[in-house]
This record gives sequence, C-alpha cells and structure tokens, in this order.
Amino acid sequence: MLAKLQGACDVEMYQDGDLPHAELVAHVSGKQALLSVVTDTLDRAVIEAGRDLKVISTIAVGYNNIDIAAARERGVIVTNTPDVLTEAAADLTWSLILGMTRRIVEGDRLVRRGGWKGFTLDFMLGTDLRGKQLGIVGFGRIGRAVAAKATTFGMKVASTSRTGQASDLAEAMPLDRLLTTSGVVSLHCPLTAETKHVINQATLMRMKRSAYLVNASRGPVVDEAALVWALENRVIAGAALDVYEREPEIHRGLLALENVVLSPHLGSSTIETRTTMIHLAADNIVAVLAGRPPITPV
Repeated sequence: MLAKLQGACDVEMYQDGDLPHAELVAHVSGKQALLSVVTDTLDRAVIEAGRDLKVISTIAVGYNNIDIAAARERGVIVTNTPDVLTEAAADLTWSLILGMTRRIVEGDRLVRRGGWKGFTLDFMLGTDLRGKQLGIVGFGRIGRAVAAKATTFGMKVASTSRTGQASDLAEAMPLDRLLTTSGVVSLHCPLTAETKHVINQATLMRMKRSAYLVNASRGPVVDEAALVWALENRVIAGAALDVYEREPEIHRGLLALENVVLSPHLGSSTIETRTTMIHLAADNIVAVLAGRPPITPV
C-alpha cells in the first residue's frame, strides 16, 4: 500500500497512535490527499485547513467521523471501503451471538480462574438459537450478510431500516415490533442523529427478558448507561458489544458484568479483509490524484 502511494505522491506518515486533532489541523495544510481511519475526527476545522485537499480516503465503511457537508462545500471527494469487509463483519457478529448465548467467554473466564469443578447436567446452561427470531436493525450490506447466515442456526429473521425495503431474507417490521418479538437483536445501522441512542432505557424495556442485544455497528447507537441498568436488573438476558460510546473507554458497569461479551472493535479485523481495505483506500487516492473517478465514493 505504501509503495503504491509513494509511486503517486509524496507521503507523510504519522505512526504513533491517533494524531491529536490540533496536530492534524496543522499537518493537513498543503496536502492533496488524506488517508484516515475511523478514530480520526475529520471535522470542518480539518477540512478547511486542508485548502489543497482533493480527496479524503477512509479505511472503513462508516464515515460518521467525517463532516461530509464541509467536504462537499469545498469540493473534496470522500471515499470509503464498502463491500470488502461485509463478510468479516457478519462473521464477527455471529461469533458474538454464539459467544453470548452459549456463555463461551464467561466459561473461559471461569476455567482460567480455577472455578470449574467438573461436568454436571445443569452447569452453565446457555440458550438455543433454533426457532427464535433474529431482529436486525439496519439492513444494509452487513445486516443482509448476517441475515443470510441465520438459516444455518435455524433462526427466522426480522429487519427494520430507513428504507423498509422488502427482502427474501427477512420480514420487514417496525422497530417496536421487532424488539418485542426477537430473541436476539443485532444492530447494523449507521450512526446518525436519528440512530444515536436508538437503544435506550425505553427501547430496552420493550425487549424480552430472555433476549440478547448485539452491537457491531457504532458505539453511540447504544446508551451504555441504560444498557448497564438493563443488564443489572435482568431486563434483558445479555449483551455482546464490539463498539462503544467513547472508545477505547468502556463503561465500568459493563466490565463488572458476567452476562456481557466485550470485544475490542474487531468487526473487520482479519488479515485478508484489512489488507484489502487498505489497498482499496490507497487506490481511491491514486485514482483521484491522477484525475480519474474514485472507485468507491461516498
């Protein structure tokens, strides 16, 4: 990837973790292209400081960290990396579902601390997926890929999305009905003003007490304080999270609970997927700097 970029332009790299916002504003001056990740806040201040910017290429499918309106005003092309991470993210979702409902992570912790005393018939019973409904909130590429795997586990699928489009993979229904009828609710919606805290105390109370919540979309879609309350009071049976409201900070209440699976934002983190994402992001920059249309514009 680096060689590809160096063949098209001079490259300035920052390798010491996240670049502080003030430094990013200072460094973007004079640059024509910006290669970013989801933790970079590319707000109006950054975009206006980059007076020579032609393209912002993010190594992610989501772009809620980029001020799209400001980029459009200044004629800056924004690109992302859709499609290539769909299956990896869907696989991770199912890993979370299985790890949570079969108590695999909880069991691992128990074994490691010497708490397992041997096999008994009623020890650490989980719950079957077969015959239950998987409710998917956000039915884009990743949501549909998750739904496509549901038949393997004998689950029927319900979905709700902004478009409300019909699909052979799922029954479309309003959010409230989906929450009240699903055994597992899996979140795959983008982060917008409408979806922030779509899972809150009120919506959690609409879920079954036997239901599980999965979030592999964006952290602020879930009100973490409300989720802690719901888990502590057994309003729902459990949760599995790959993303958090204030990454990498995690609500202390979540850390103390056994009925929660927590993973460190691993949705697309396979060698093959991340390599493909990085190369696509670089190809978008090379194309724009060469005067060609980008491959995957937002």
